Amino acid sequence: MQTGDQQMDETRDSNGMVLADGDNVTVIKDLKVKGTSVTVKRGTLVKGIRLTGNPDEIDCKLEKVKGLVLRTEFVRKA
Repeated sequence: MQTGDQQMDETRDSNGMVLADGDNVTVIKDLKVKGTSVTVKRGTLVKGIRLTGNPDEIDCKLEKVKGLVLRTEFVRKA
């Protein structure tokens, strides 16, 4: 059985599924990337995510943008 602290530290997507390093996720909303003219379109598949210390954020790479940090509320597990 898990304690309350472990459940709070889990990184979950918009549907509540637990995410892990190396998972593939899909973007569920068009997102403008700050500092660039790039827009990440809805339905974009992001492969090989990395978890950060913050359970609300994931680190990933796209063809157009390297070192992108996405909020987990805008992705779902693929």
